[in-house]
Amino acid sequence: MPGAGHRGAARARWLGTGLLGLFLLPVSLSLEVSVGKATTIYAVNGTEILLPCTFTSCFGFQNLRFWWSYNSSDTFKILIDGIVKNEKSDPKVKLKDDGRITLEGSVKEKVNNISILLRNLEFSDTGKYTCHVKNPKENYLQHQATIFLQVVDKLEEVDNTVTLIILAVVGGVIGLLIFILLVKKFIAFIIKKTQEKKKECLVSSSGNDNTENGLPGSKAEEKAPTKV
Repeated sequence: MPGAGHRGAARARWLGTGLLGLFLLPVSLSLEVSVGKATTIYAVNGTEILLPCTFTSCFGFQNLRFWWSYNSSDTFKILIDGIVKNEKSDPKVKLKDDGRITLEGSVKEKVNNISILLRNLEFSDTGKYTCHVKNPKENYLQHQATIFLQVVDKLEEVDNTVTLIILAVVGGVIGLLIFILLVKKFIAFIIKKTQEKKKECLVSSSGNDNTENGLPGSKAEEKAPTKV
């Protein structure tokens, strides 16, 4: 039956793909490199800037290699190259292309930091900076993260007026809703108490003997039958 054979071959291929994925999944997810949440950072010309980079590894590491590269529209170069011997050793620089760069790396408190400090910024320093990491324990797979540096004359002040107005309006609306809810609960409480008092009054009135007043619901005076 060719149909059954075809289905069997398809299942075998799916099984093989699944097993390969399970084998590669721990490797692909083990080493992570991060340069923080900001994809672009700004710095003033002539100042200095810290380019952050940290890495984590579920498998641990030994003789881990790291390096930073710079890339602009017309330039590519390796800025710094180093190694981290193990989890108890601080990063060491093996090669450095620019004297303005300092490695700010450390493995203290299990934070594997391989950030670099770039001093005396120039406009030509604008470009992409990529942090690369390669761990021998993980089949020398390379992982990286990129951050963009923009060198400017001065940092522009952010006008937060609109943001403050929006926050004030939202806060006012929330406060008004809370006030309305409190007033609603207070009115409901007053109505409930008023209804309870009315019920007490009705119960008290229905229990009174209104014979003398001749009111509806009063007891009739019993008279002796008239003798003929």
